[in-house]
Formats: sequence, structure tokens, C-alpha cells
Amino acid sequence: MLGTKNPVLLGLCSLFISGGALAQAAAKSIDESSVLAVMQQPARLASDVERDARSQPHKIIPLLNLALGDRVIDIFGSGGYYSDLLARLLAEEGAAILHNNQGFEQWGSNILQDRYANGMPDNVVVHTRSGINLDLEPASLDGALIVMALHDLYVIPKRYNGEAYVPVGPPANVAYFYEQLLAGLKPGGRFVVVDHAGEPGMGHEQTTDLHRIGEDYLRDDIEAHGFKFIGSEAALRNPNDDRARIVFDEDLQGRTDRFVLVFEKP
Repeated sequence: MLGTKNPVLLGLCSLFISGGALAQAAAKSIDESSVLAVMQQPARLASDVERDARSQPHKIIPLLNLALGDRVIDIFGSGGYYSDLLARLLAEEGAAILHNNQGFEQWGSNILQDRYANGMPDNVVVHTRSGINLDLEPASLDGALIVMALHDLYVIPKRYNGEAYVPVGPPANVAYFYEQLLAGLKPGGRFVVVDHAGEPGMGHEQTTDLHRIGEDYLRDDIEAHGFKFIGSEAALRNPNDDRARIVFDEDLQGRTDRFVLVFEKP
């Protein structure tokens, strides 16, 4: 079963950390103030600025423990909100890899067109691959970020048969996904996960129906695939969220209870 920790208890703490504060990343320069400064740049898209309040990237990006010139991948980054910010922060010497498959790229196609027209930073590397393929060079990344998309790897694919949606196969091969990512990260490279919180004990069917996932389950599964858990950030928690509702309900957009988990490659 897919479980989650008590979100109310998690919401009481702004940051839980094992072995020291996440924000105190020695010898790294991209901190909260750096992100806030870039968020004020007038060249950013209006839709990105509108999203800032609900995504709070100044709380998320520092968890990656990045410095100028680093390389980071924005997995299933769709319209490139985080890739654009990361590229501006990393400067020309660094790179933000905007990874998508066909589905996620299509989902963000309108905003991507706006981003190209607006002048996307030159160091955003568009990296579209099939399915869950990452196609990474070994030990080439300083960090990886996946925002509200990892649960999709645990969704049971279904197709409408004229009467109902029926399963047409198993969920994605998460072992293959994590194997690729682990190989692509440098030792000590961070992996930050943001996702919609589900109810304790929810299973794959509920994840499929609601596009939520249990926090405890996901943490345990990522650790089981070789990553070291570092801590969690509570900036996006919402204990008033009705976790029995699908995240696509219009009045829930940007208001779901979202957990943030931080891992690193040992």
C-alpha cells in the first residue's frame, strides 16, 4: 500500500532535516536571496511571475545545493518554469536541462511557445526523449528536480473501451528510471521531489484516479533504489487540502498539499 506521514505534523515544521539544515549548503552560492533576486528580473514571462506565489521557487531551488556553472535537469519540466529560473541562476557557464517526453512537452506547448518568443535563456537545453528515458551522460549532473510529475510513474495506464477506462498495462518501470538518474548524477548530487500528497494507505488505483501519492511510500521507494534521504521542506504544505479529490479540480490548482523531499546520490 502507498502510505504517507501525517501532513498536519509535517506542516508544523518549516523544515525537517537529518544531519543539518538543508539551506546551509557549504561552498554553494545559490541561496534563497539569489533566487528571489532572479525572480524580480523584468524579462521573465508574466505567467511565470503569476506562478511564483504558489510554487515558491525560492524555497525549492536552494535545496538543490547548486553553484554557478552547475548542470541540473528539470525532469518532465513541461513548459519550463523551473528550467528558465535555473538557467538564469546558473549563468552561461551552467545549464538547465529541460527534459520532457512527448506528453509532457505537449502539455506545456503553449507556455513553451511564449517562452521561445520571450527569449528563453540560451543555457536552457531542450531534452525531449521517449517515455521515461532520460538519456544522460554518466556523472554529468549536479542536481535533478521533478515537480508534480513523479507520481505519474506510479499511475496504472488505462484506456477507454467505450464503457469504462480499463487497465492496459502496469505502471512505468521505476527501477529503470531511478537507475538512469542515479547514474547521471555526480556523487553528492541532489534530487528534489515535489508532489501532491495522498491519504495514508492509498494504493496505485487511488494514485491513478487522483494523481496523488503517499509521501512515506515514495520516500521509501526512492531510498530503496539507492538514494540517500536528506530531509524535507514544508513550504508547500496545506493541511486543509481534501486529499480525496483529484488535483485537476479547478479550485485546487496551486492549492494542494504538496510535500518536498530531498535526496542525494551517495
